[in-house]
Amino acid sequence: MFAKPVFLITDVLIFVLVFVIFAFFMYAMRKPHLRKPWRQVVRSKAGVISMIVLLVYISIGILDSMHFHPKVENSSADMETQYSGEIQSVFDLIVADIRNSTEKTYSAPFAAYLFAKETVQLEDGTKMREYPRLTWGGVHLENPEQEKSADILRLAVAGIVKAFVVWLVLMVLLCLIMSVRTKKLFSTVIKNISCGESDIPWRTIAATLAALLAILLVGAEWATKYHVLGTDKVGEDVLYQALKSIRTGVVIGTLTTLLMLPFAITLGIMAGYFRGWIDDVIQYLYTTLNSIPGVLLIAAAVLMLNVYMGKHAEEFASLTQRADLRLLFLCLILGLTSWTGLCRLLRAETLKLREVDFVQAASAFGVGPAQTIFRHILPNMMHIVLITIVLDFSGLVLAEAVLSYINIGVDPTMNSWGNMINSARLEMAREPVVWWSLAASLFFMFTMVLFANLFADVVRDALDPRIAKS
Repeated sequence: MFAKPVFLITDVLIFVLVFVIFAFFMYAMRKPHLRKPWRQVVRSKAGVISMIVLLVYISIGILDSMHFHPKVENSSADMETQYSGEIQSVFDLIVADIRNSTEKTYSAPFAAYLFAKETVQLEDGTKMREYPRLTWGGVHLENPEQEKSADILRLAVAGIVKAFVVWLVLMVLLCLIMSVRTKKLFSTVIKNISCGESDIPWRTIAATLAALLAILLVGAEWATKYHVLGTDKVGEDVLYQALKSIRTGVVIGTLTTLLMLPFAITLGIMAGYFRGWIDDVIQYLYTTLNSIPGVLLIAAAVLMLNVYMGKHAEEFASLTQRADLRLLFLCLILGLTSWTGLCRLLRAETLKLREVDFVQAASAFGVGPAQTIFRHILPNMMHIVLITIVLDFSGLVLAEAVLSYINIGVDPTMNSWGNMINSARLEMAREPVVWWSLAASLFFMFTMVLFANLFADVVRDALDPRIAKS
């Protein structure tokens, strides 16, 4: 066996969440009233563009959630198989070249030399200050000053050609499938897609795929020869750090929402349906919780966790497991401090629904509270839950960056956009300025949050019954 699988707690929760989303998708496809709004999402140009971009992010996050101990190469056949103590992911295997291409210290994007001068000894014994060549970036160039521009352009053209070939194959397969399903001629399907004459915006999907493939494959070509976004203080590739940070953002955005939902749904419905002293207790609870600044609660909780991990260091087999526990704890704390908004919305909606005729009729016929809630109340407020989940996702990703910036977020050893921004503070103060770590983290975070917000707007328009009626 070439590797020994490792199941971190957040990995398990991520795959449970993927299974739940897949099960909900299959269930919704069989129900016309659930299928209709999601078809509206798919027919929206902004919806399909944001879905494709977010799928790329989520795919990277899932690949980075498949962890294992790699096999030690020098273990002989007659010996028991030995595994390294290091924990890697499938994504690490895919980008192994970038991961292993460490330099001595800072280097600028597409550079062939280090960013700072060093004293080197020449062959005649004299010493001088100069910019040393990198050990990996641009090492294939004999004269970087003259050859680098042409080499970057050649790699870009190679990436565009590969992207075009892949895109062409995908489009041909898509047209063949549509031709078989719609029983139309192949040429007619191509004409409909190119003219935009279809319910689903296939022309927009094709253009988005072409742009994404060009960016990914051109970037992959460049990354085989250069540090596309430079290196940091310890010589690690910044592009690798930014890509690894995607998993942290996805985990924070999804698991936090998953952890807060039981509190928000249960307490919100109970307060609105039972009213009386139950409503009073729940209102006092979330009003009191809202009166305490969330940052203080999170800082206190992270401090307690650090003390626990410091006293029980022997319980953690590796730094990765320790960082994963801190990430899970951060999700839990964020979930506990962010459920109150959704709880208020659900309480108000339940107060309205319990007076509706069909709920009153159910109570008159002797239907119990639990059956009434699960059959009549909960299904009629799922659109609020779904809209809140999508809207909160981008806010939680930004919250992680802010908390890591003030050192109460994820573990410093874990890749995250917040840690990259935090480390960039000193880099921005030095002369000359090292700007690429901050720019890379902001670009990847901005892209994810932007398309999450676009997707949230489309989902809100499709699921909100008031907007649908208007």
